[in-house]
Formats: sequence, structure tokens, C-alpha cells
Amino acid sequence: MPRAARSGEQDRAAGGRHRRVVVLDDDKRATGSVALRVYRRTRRVRAYLRWSEGGRTREKYIGEVDAATRAANLLQAWAMARAAGLARDEVLPSDSKASSTAVRAVMSANRSRDTKPERQLRSLLHRQGLRYRVDTRPIPTLRRTADLVFPKARVAVFVDGCYWHGCPEHYRPAVKRSRWWQDKIEGNRARDTDTNARLREQGWTVVRVWEHEAPEVAAAKVISVLERCSATSGSSATTGSPKASGAGL
Repeated sequence: MPRAARSGEQDRAAGGRHRRVVVLDDDKRATGSVALRVYRRTRRVRAYLRWSEGGRTREKYIGEVDAATRAANLLQAWAMARAAGLARDEVLPSDSKASSTAVRAVMSANRSRDTKPERQLRSLLHRQGLRYRVDTRPIPTLRRTADLVFPKARVAVFVDGCYWHGCPEHYRPAVKRSRWWQDKIEGNRARDTDTNARLREQGWTVVRVWEHEAPEVAAAKVISVLERCSATSGSSATTGSPKASGAGL
């Protein structure tokens, strides 16, 4: 199993990376993982908590698990580790703006570009022979960056994160420092509206999709707009070699 897949498996079982904290001496911390070992003679499955300390791998016995699947055994082992005090949740810093460790984990993992929804959308569009620029300004003099830009068709695509852009379906107001976060999200929304208006004034078509939308649905929306723009201009300006158009995956 690739390293990223193993890490994701541990995150799901523990309830998030922020719940995989192992406290070491001198209040140092490490990120733990659970190893399962099947003993052939008894067919019993034992779970061990593992972490890296001083460049060496350490481990401590958690106990036996007896679920039917590997995923369920990992889930059971992490619950046992927390109950025994071997693992704990990350503690929020006193100056953190997040309302919980889970929120802080989401905020820390947030990426400004190359998010999974963006990569999936780009892959689907590329398969259709479409070429584009990635993470660039549609208008060089305007400090607004689009996730995908089709220069000839003058189409700018934005993949908006549900939390940071206030998705009506998935955004949930923060509990801690709620006024500060409300102003932050409202400011992002206002900036989105201003960006749309500024680009349209310069003859650009703006497409916005939410990160929660199925990639196929988002791709269909972008393709529909590109086809409409091509029909209006009387030319097909969305294809070409990746090198010539600066496309990226």
C-alpha cells in the first residue's frame, strides 16, 4: 500500500490526523499509527501503537482486536489506545482561531491550489482535449487568480472551497470567535462577487463550481460554457497542445 494510502487509512480509523497524537517525554509529540499482527497459531490479532522518536521506530502493545475487517480492527485499536491514554487529540494553541482541533486540521490542510477537486476537474477536461492555464490571473494587471483559465475563449474557472467561500449546503458557522470568522467568510464572498464583476467588465465569462460538486457535473458545466462561448465567437479556441497553451495537470 502506498505511503499516502496508509496514512489516509490511519486518519480514517483514528477520526483524523489531529487524533493521532502520541505524547513523549518532555511534552514532545509524535504522530502515531496502529500496526496489526496476526498470530498464525491462535489466529488472534494484536494491535500495536507505533511512532518515530529520535530517528527510531517505537511501539507499545495496545491489545487484541476481534473485528471482521482490517478497517474495523484499526478503528477498534485506536479507540482502545485513546481509552488507555496512549493516544490523544491535538490540543489547540491558546491563540488558535479555530473552534476545535477538527476545524484546525481542516484549516491546516487547506491548499490554495492543486486541491483534489481541482485535479479531478482538470483531468476530465484534459481527456476531452481541452487545454488551459492553471492558477493564473485572467487579467495580468488584476490581482485575482483563477484555478483554470482558457485565454482564447476568455473563460475563468474557480473551484470554491465549501468552508472558505461559505457554501450554502456545507458551511457551518464557527463557534469560537464567531464574529471574526463571520466577517472573514463574508469578506471572501464579497471578494468573489467583486472578482466576477471585474472579469465580466473586461469581457470574461466566469464559471464557479463548489468543491463538493461531482467532478463530472463540474466538467459538464465548464464544457457547456466553453461551447457557448465558441458558438458566439464562431471559433473553437479551447483546444491545442498543452505546451502551446500552458496547460497543466
